[in-house]
Amino acid sequence: MEDEHVGLPVGHVLHRAPDYPGFGQSESPARDAFAYTFNHLSEVVESFLYAIGVDRFYLYVFDYGAPIGFRIACRHPECVLGIVSQNGNVYEEGLGPKWEARAEYWAHPTLELREQYKSAFARETVIGQYVFGCEEGSVSPDGYELDLHYAATIPDFAEKQSDLILDYRSNVVLYPSFQVYLRKHQPKLLAVWGRRDPSFVWSGAEAFARDVPGARIVPVESGHFALENRCDQIAREIRAFF
Repeated sequence: MEDEHVGLPVGHVLHRAPDYPGFGQSESPARDAFAYTFNHLSEVVESFLYAIGVDRFYLYVFDYGAPIGFRIACRHPECVLGIVSQNGNVYEEGLGPKWEARAEYWAHPTLELREQYKSAFARETVIGQYVFGCEEGSVSPDGYELDLHYAATIPDFAEKQSDLILDYRSNVVLYPSFQVYLRKHQPKLLAVWGRRDPSFVWSGAEAFARDVPGARIVPVESGHFALENRCDQIAREIRAFF
């Protein structure tokens, strides 16, 4: 991002979510022309906000969006009106058991392990991420079929996503900084969480209360992609809280 963009401009209100580069509904630059890292993605989103003139916003963070959104919040706390964290983790206690193996990978990132983690893009894995922890038949196939379509059609998709799997270690390093931001600025915060999420477990939601005592923390009967079968409930919580 250019130096003159250190402050976001006064401007418009954004009522839609941008797509990250390489995720399906935006450009997917080649890896030798674009660094697939969380910090870089946060810079892209920040530049996008600047370009369209958004200077105040609520953050809805989920999964990868949490470390991206919290990077922006740390750089521009004056711009954040409030935060909805839906299975958007910023605490080590929120990391489920699978992250123990990934920590080993981060410490020793061999090519063999990189190849093993490409199983995350297999059809059965993607579907499992959507339906695990949800009542049978409550999740439409639209979401995971679209994800599978992107995985099959985006050039070099597995390698780009593998770069991000490895770079997730940079997010864990920043968790304490995100927590400092929360304690210092006390944003209005709603943590609404699919409590059966095996990736970012319920303890990650409860941890927000430690740093933001006024946070509202709500479990919903769902898994990781809680919007897929609990969108009405989540919408009601957002309307009531904000």
